[in-house]
Amino acid sequence: MNAVHLRSAEKALSVGTWLIVSGAMLYSVLTVTPLMAKHTAPEWAWTAPILPLVVDAAVVIVVKLDDVLARLGGHGGRWPVVLRWMTGLMTLALNTADSALKNDLVGMAVHSVSPLLLIVTAETGLAYRRAIAKAVAALDAQRKAEREEREEAARERAERARAEAREEREHAAALAREQREHEASLVREQAEREERQRREEREARERAEAAEREVRERREREREQREHERLTRERQARERAEAEQRERRAAAERERRERDEQAARERSALLDRGPAAGKLPEDEARRIVAAACESGLSVRQAAELCGWSVGWVSHRYGEHRGPDAGQLAIASG
Repeated sequence: MNAVHLRSAEKALSVGTWLIVSGAMLYSVLTVTPLMAKHTAPEWAWTAPILPLVVDAAVVIVVKLDDVLARLGGHGGRWPVVLRWMTGLMTLALNTADSALKNDLVGMAVHSVSPLLLIVTAETGLAYRRAIAKAVAALDAQRKAEREEREEAARERAERARAEAREEREHAAALAREQREHEASLVREQAEREERQRREEREARERAEAAEREVRERREREREQREHERLTRERQARERAEAEQRERRAAAERERRERDEQAARERSALLDRGPAAGKLPEDEARRIVAAACESGLSVRQAAELCGWSVGWVSHRYGEHRGPDAGQLAIASG
C-alpha cells in the first residue's frame, strides 16, 4: 500500500462519514421536530427544530474534531468520548421517544436505525482514521529507513573510492621514491620552475596590491569629494531655510503692524464721530465702547459717544478688562 492508496481510503472514509452524518441529521430533524412541537407551548412551536439542530451540531463537532485529531495522531481524552456517546444517545432517545410514548416497538426499531448507525459510524470512523494515521506514520518511517539505507550505501561507496585513491597515491609515491635518483635533474628543473612561478606570483600580488591601493585612494578621494558636496548642499539648504525664515518673520511683522494700524484707524473713526444724537444700535454701541476702553476714555465719555446709559457702558468696560479685548471687539464688528 502506498500514499495514493491511503489518501484514497481516507477520502472515501471522509465522504462516507459525512454522507451518513448529513442523512442522520436530516432524518433526526424531520423526526424530532413534530415531537418537540407537541411538547412545546403553541406560541413557541416555531422553536421545535432548535433542539435536534443543536444535538446534531454537537455530532458534527465531534466527528470533525475526531478527524483532525486522528490526522495529527493525537487523543482528546475522555471528554470527547463522553460527548460522542452523549450526543449519540440523545439522538437515539429523541428519535425513538415518540414511538416509545405510543408503545410502538416497530417504530422504535425503525427510528433507532439512523442514530445507531451514526454512533457506530463515529466510533468506526475514528478507529479507521487512527489506523490510517498509523499506516501513514509506518510508511513515512519505511521511506526514512530506505533513504537512510541509500545514504549509508553512498557513504560506503565514497569511502571505498577514497581508500582506492589513497592506495593509488601510496603506490605512486613508492614509484616516485624508486625513481628519485633518476629524476634528480627533473626535480631541480621543477624546483626552478616553482621558484620562478612563486616569483611571478609575488610580483603579480605586488602589482595587484598596488592597483588595490590606487583604487582605495581613488575611492577615498571620491568619498571626500562627495562629503564636501554634501556639506556644501547642507550649508546652502540651511542658508536658504534661514533666509526663508527671516522673510516669514518680516512678513508676519508687517502683517501685525498692518493689523495694528487698521485697528487704530477703526478706533479713531469710531471715536471721532462725536457725541451720539440718540441711542445707537447695540452692535455699533459695543464697538464704540470697545474703542473707547482701548483708548483709555472714561465711562462717561464712552456713554456720550454711543448714547447708552453710564451703567450699561460701565458693565461693557468690565467685559473689556482682559488684554486685547477692545481690539477683538472692533475686529468682531
